[in-house]
Amino acid sequence: MKSTFSKGWLSILIVLGILIIDQIVKIEVKTNMTYNESIRITDWFYIRFIENNGMAFGMQIVPKAIQTLLRILFSGVIIWYISILAKNNYKRGYIACISLILAGAIGNIIDSIFYGVIFNQSTYTEISTFVPIGHGYAGWLHGKVVDMLYFPLCEFNWPDWIPFIGGNHFLFFSPVFNIADAAISCGVFILALFYLKSFNSSFHLVSDKFNDLLKKKNS
Repeated sequence: MKSTFSKGWLSILIVLGILIIDQIVKIEVKTNMTYNESIRITDWFYIRFIENNGMAFGMQIVPKAIQTLLRILFSGVIIWYISILAKNNYKRGYIACISLILAGAIGNIIDSIFYGVIFNQSTYTEISTFVPIGHGYAGWLHGKVVDMLYFPLCEFNWPDWIPFIGGNHFLFFSPVFNIADAAISCGVFILALFYLKSFNSSFHLVSDKFNDLLKKKNS
């Protein structure tokens, strides 16, 4: 019981910690920088304010409201999944990885649900401010996700003599992301590196739990 309790609280603390830091940074950037403004920290690290209307790398496969609802559903499934892991003595490291993914998902969900109704539009010349609920730049579920972390680690022009790409500009690493995105990436990376066996075994456990739920429902 004590082990289950501590693992559950570990997950809660990770999620709350990431969410608090993520939202503080996003609000600071949103209310202090114009759109696409950059602050140079080092040669390879900038704070650059942009907003993402879709998923990873700006993709938008389905309408924004449906996308937000799917994220909420996905987060609910992960919460259920973590509760099963905590009750079945899975390693704390594995639970921490899943909690990082959950924290990142919820962090971006908050932007999508609330930012459109509590902020006015960020522009290239004007800084966004808080507004009365319902007077923002978009409706519920249609808010844009705030991104700000930019790491142009390597940048150069390809020599002209190279076929097809000669003279083209090359930049690594070009995506702009946020702390929630970083939490998801770290969680997935550590999981793939150290916990694939736990990941595979947990699917059999979840499948059994799901089948038990269906049997109880049909009985």
